[in-house]
Amino acid sequence: MKCPHCQHTNSKVIESRDVAAGESTRRRRECLECQSRYTTYERIERPSINVVKKDQTRQLFDRQKLVAGLERACEKTLMTSEQFEELVARIEQRIYDRNENEILSDDIGQIAMEELADCNQVAYVRFASVYRNFTDLESFEQELSTIRSHLDTVQK
Repeated sequence: MKCPHCQHTNSKVIESRDVAAGESTRRRRECLECQSRYTTYERIERPSINVVKKDQTRQLFDRQKLVAGLERACEKTLMTSEQFEELVARIEQRIYDRNENEILSDDIGQIAMEELADCNQVAYVRFASVYRNFTDLESFEQELSTIRSHLDTVQK
């Protein structure tokens, strides 16, 4: 593992802990050259899954694309980095639990929305506004009423 500051390859692990319900390990490291500290994550390598896009093209599932979309939805919320990692891990786990070689991009978006609905209302609405491509205020209000009824069901 290279230090992100000086590119030196020797570091020591200061702290390790399981995150994302044991799906990955978070390690705090210190560079032995410049003494800067940084965080790394260790994950299990998963089998390849093809994502079928709306135009019927296929591409390999890319965790970073999922993370990028969720980061935009979750920015400026009170979600911690550990909560974010757990969210991504839950979504990824649900994708792989299907035991299929292909998944529709719409299915990934739906899974992400379901997980966001349970953990952060603001991030859910942000993600839904891009995913559902709202064209008017009425469709946006309809989505808000859907999340309200979901929250009422969960809280009972």
